[in-house]
Amino acid sequence: MTRDVGHTRSRPTSILVVDDHTTFAELLTGALSQEPGLESVGVAGGVETGVRLCAALRPDVVVMDYHLPDGNGLQASERILADRPETRVVMLTGNPEQIPLEAAAHTKICALLPKDCSLSTLLDTIRTARNGTLVVHPSIFLLAPKQPQPGNGRVPALTQRELEVLGLMAQGHGVGANARALRITPNTCRGYVKSILAKLDAHSQLEAVAKATKLGLLPGGR
Repeated sequence: MTRDVGHTRSRPTSILVVDDHTTFAELLTGALSQEPGLESVGVAGGVETGVRLCAALRPDVVVMDYHLPDGNGLQASERILADRPETRVVMLTGNPEQIPLEAAAHTKICALLPKDCSLSTLLDTIRTARNGTLVVHPSIFLLAPKQPQPGNGRVPALTQRELEVLGLMAQGHGVGANARALRITPNTCRGYVKSILAKLDAHSQLEAVAKATKLGLLPGGR
């Protein structure tokens, strides 16, 4: 039996919304129903129902609120991604100052956005999430709490080009956009990203930007 690859690729991106604010959830699912290529498959109001529905519905993307009545979005995301690592989680927060960035990075969620971001920003993020693109809104890094570094901690030496790539990463742009901005090839850009991750001892771009911000390598750090 021949698999219809084209049909598989063209299927809508399925989305589960996990948010206990009924009005927000209804408005978002209503907006998703009007968007070509996107399909809302359910709504959950907490951690337990979110994890359970995700296991049952197997959505491509989960739009997750950070503040939930029975826990937080990071706890839910960790459980969801442990079961289905291919799921893409877009996390929203009404208060970026309460988001522990390194904890968020370790959960391997793909996006962090303020809850008051524009609908177009959220929809664009959902569309690119399925492709594995990292998106972090700049306000998250500017407002996130900074933790003191150990007295003997050393700041890694990044080249000027690596700092430029790091700055673009912090703005939430993908490798392709960063490569175009710097007029380099995507492969060269990926090489810089790999070097940055190694120097910062980070396992993801989000973790690298979180560490760089805390070390004062980016505006808003320390």
